[in-house]
Amino acid sequence: MRMLTLPVALAVLLAGFLPAAAEDWKPAPGRLTTRWAKEVSPENAHPEYPRPQMVRPKWKSLNGLWQLTVAEPEAKPPVGEDLSKRILVPFPIESALSGVMRAAEWVWYRRTFEVSEEWSGQRVLLHFQAVDWQAEVFVNGKELGMHRGGYDAFTLDVTDALKAEGPQELIVRVFDPTSHGDQPRGKQVDKPGGIWYTPTTGIWQTVWLEAVPAVRVGRLMLVPDVDASCLRLTAQGIGTTEEHAVEAAARLGQEEVARATGRVGEEIEIAIPKEKLSLWSPDEPTLYELTVRLTHSGVTVDQVESYFGMRKVDLGKDDKGRTRIRLNNEPLFLVGPLDQGFWPDGIYTAPTDEALRYDIEVTKQLGFNATRKHVKIEPDRWYYWCDKLGLLVFQDMPNGNNKTPEAKQQFERELRPLVEGRRNHPAIVTWVVFNEGWGQHDTERYVEMVERMDPTRLIVCASGWSDVPGLGDIHDIHKYPGPAAPEPEESRASVLGEFGGLGLGVDGHTWADKTWGYRGTASREDLTRRYVALLTRLAELRESPGLSAAIYTQITDVETECNGLMTYDRAMIKVDVKQVAAANQGKVPKRNVIVPAARNKPMAWRYTFEQPPEGWQQPGFDDSSWKEGPAGFGEKTTPGAVVRTEWKTPEIWIRRQFELPEVSTENLLLLIHHDEDAEVYIDGVPAAKTTEFTTGYETVPIAPAALETLKRAGKHTFAVHCKQTKGGQYIDVGLVEVVMEDE
Repeated sequence: MRMLTLPVALAVLLAGFLPAAAEDWKPAPGRLTTRWAKEVSPENAHPEYPRPQMVRPKWKSLNGLWQLTVAEPEAKPPVGEDLSKRILVPFPIESALSGVMRAAEWVWYRRTFEVSEEWSGQRVLLHFQAVDWQAEVFVNGKELGMHRGGYDAFTLDVTDALKAEGPQELIVRVFDPTSHGDQPRGKQVDKPGGIWYTPTTGIWQTVWLEAVPAVRVGRLMLVPDVDASCLRLTAQGIGTTEEHAVEAAARLGQEEVARATGRVGEEIEIAIPKEKLSLWSPDEPTLYELTVRLTHSGVTVDQVESYFGMRKVDLGKDDKGRTRIRLNNEPLFLVGPLDQGFWPDGIYTAPTDEALRYDIEVTKQLGFNATRKHVKIEPDRWYYWCDKLGLLVFQDMPNGNNKTPEAKQQFERELRPLVEGRRNHPAIVTWVVFNEGWGQHDTERYVEMVERMDPTRLIVCASGWSDVPGLGDIHDIHKYPGPAAPEPEESRASVLGEFGGLGLGVDGHTWADKTWGYRGTASREDLTRRYVALLTRLAELRESPGLSAAIYTQITDVETECNGLMTYDRAMIKVDVKQVAAANQGKVPKRNVIVPAARNKPMAWRYTFEQPPEGWQQPGFDDSSWKEGPAGFGEKTTPGAVVRTEWKTPEIWIRRQFELPEVSTENLLLLIHHDEDAEVYIDGVPAAKTTEFTTGYETVPIAPAALETLKRAGKHTFAVHCKQTKGGQYIDVGLVEVVMEDE
């Protein structure tokens, strides 16, 4: 644990924690702002009820202005002292919306609150939905507890620490070592850059009070059983005895459809009549309302409101015997974006609940039926909107370094509450334990642990590079730009956990002047075309080898990483929504081969590694002195290559004649796999010029003048020059006709 020394603490104090009156609070001047920022104020800081699946009427938000200052690790809590800075909770201190936008490892939070007289005789609970990373809590000078974990909620009973009347003082000391520590932290780092982003320190989700009876419902576990047409409910009690019972009623709209009673802590079957069974799916996200009462001798002593969705996710065989992901006993291809959950003005915290919902609405608008929540755990309300709007979720466990025994123990301590705390959301269909080998350890043990905790969902042992053969339910690979697919297995489905990453920075909507993507695009039209081309290839992988799901990187830009379908400020959708939605829903063009490429069959070309004379690209050029060999040309280790003739020099020139049948040139495209820069000529006319590299065959528009030469049937000439500087190398071209299936 790295301590903040006194000189460093003073430097931070002078740099960012100068005194300010509460009435002077305003957002800090950040790099980029969303349109929801103007709605944020001390009176409107995430005022919504934070826990939609276990609702009670008596509660009070403690979001709003708190006092803040730098803390020392061993210092006593500043009881009764005004602190120097004001911060808007629940925004992390690094965010513009906090009003602070500074970094520190140790900080004090302080505020006062009052307890309603109507709560007299009840227990008062203090809830923190999430604090990153370590939180020590004091009420009226009394230390009530410490929690470690940046993503899970924790609760303290503050009743016995409260004064009889008047303001109650709440103080929280937070420690967050970010990337200097070994705790789960996702993509937060002290020095952001590339795929690593600005950290979140301190309170970043809602803080609230709740009045509850001493004997009460402690937790609900909701397990839908579609095949048996019932909900299996377990209600855990606090302070209960054998004489307490549980009553539950399920409603669809205003109509009660099922009711059941049972014992506290034991499974209760709430049978839903077949005619009232409405399954939850992305197309029809039906939610049942649920009332759970804790009773004693027929008298209700506690009551909570919740909801559930009737849906089933498992693996099964399709009509060709391939292992598929199924929803409600039917194979369903899942396609969605990577969602990292970062905001330019709130970092980990969305500006408003409407903003939180907006990302999900746009994801649906773009035709996706799923999303992957990437190495972050969101507030309950994000999952509520996924439940409500119908979006399937692949849920990652946030990564840590996991280098020490203590760190590995902490990883497990935070993995358990992820499953326990989010398992009631029907939208979540898959748990992802590790990503790309980051901090990966004891993989088999964790998969077994999660399977025991929740046997109703699918498990990815490791998304990306570090799969353990045969472990879990899914073999998940990453491929940029891709796409690609592993072969389905007898007991595991095939998933492409990340692909794409097509980049496009939009002036005025970027975090920084210099941005990047895994593959650059020139314009909105170019980005859309390339996206549809990726999805066209993806549709082929669904058929062979039998891909079950794919996750595109990503839904929004994040800081300098501009490969989102939306800008980071959510001001622009960077693609044509109609075309992308159609592609995501499987309405993609069919590529009819007109002139075969090497992936279709061997085709003979003339080639040379020496600079040819002028006119080499013309149809009448004499290439008889060139060598002859079958395409493609390159090194066999090049991703996606079909190498039949080895090429290892910096440059290559290739030529061939081809016979063109009568075909409409309107739908003709060049099919090319290049690594790296390539120039393509048709009948001596420039047809296309590409840069960088591909990892598979992509379609590229043919220049209008070259298309003109293709309007006549008969013999034509391809001439191609490719140049390579580093890494793999490969070149091959063909022609395809791209048409919609119904044309």
